Parts: sequence; structure tokens; C-alpha cells
Amino acid sequence: MGWKAAQKLIHHWKILRGDNVMIIRGKDKGETGLIKRVIRTQNRVIVEGKNLVKKHIKQGQGHEGGIFSVEAPLHVSNVQVIDPLTRKPCKVGIKYLEDGSKVRVSRGIGASGSIIPRPEILKIRSTPRPTIVGPKDTPMDLVLEKTYDAKSGKGMPDL
Repeated sequence: MGWKAAQKLIHHWKILRGDNVMIIRGKDKGETGLIKRVIRTQNRVIVEGKNLVKKHIKQGQGHEGGIFSVEAPLHVSNVQVIDPLTRKPCKVGIKYLEDGSKVRVSRGIGASGSIIPRPEILKIRSTPRPTIVGPKDTPMDLVLEKTYDAKSGKGMPDL
């Protein structure tokens, strides 16, 4: 199932992995689900358990063959984020708070204007940060060593 690359890519995505969305067009219109994956090169998203298609897979070494139901990608214009208060689909806008932090807010007709929180799944790293020092890591005593003094000019290269 190959998709062509999108002609006009979306540069500023307002829909994120883990968002609760409603499908507004297609065979699953009106159903809600979580976004499982975002395919930015094709402007598409995969919604968990929705837009199922049958896929024939040939038996191979180490896996069984057969007919499986898999989730097909939906175009991003066919889904809308659900407003946390009204539980209805809404557009997503961006707003800056007094402390300077950027948040997503619900917009559109019937929207409450409330803040749409970032999904918790984005805070979990897929590969954990290494805790042991590797052979290419810089030792901490070299990192903390002061090499430049602004007042005296010590450490400034001769240009």
C-alpha cells in the first residue's frame, strides 16, 4: 500500500500523536479515537482502530500468512481534535500565556476556547537516555573546567 508524497506539506502541525480526534469524513465518519502515528511526509495520520482495511500477507520465514485487518492512514484534513470541555470537534489555535508558554486552544463555532493539553505519550522517550558513561563521552571534570574568563579576557584566541 504505497502512498505518494504530499504535494504541499504542512509545516506547522497542530495535531499531535496521542490526541483524541473525531473523523469528519470517510467510512468511519463521526467516530472518535486516539492518533497512533503521524506521517508528516504524506500529511496523514493513523487513528487507533479506525479506517481498517484487509491486507493479504504471504507466509514467510518466521511469520504466518493470511488476511489481516490493518489501520490505513487518513488525510489530516479528515480528522479534527475534540474540545476537552464540549466533547465536540473543533479547530486548533495557538495562544501565548502571560508567562510566555505556548499552548493549544480550541477555536471555531461552538468551541469553548479552552486549552487543549499536550498528550502524555509525547513525554515518554522511545529510547531512554544512557546512564552509564560511554567511550566517546566527555568526562565531567573537563566539562566543568572554566576555560574563559570574561573580565580578564583569559582564554580568548588571538585573531
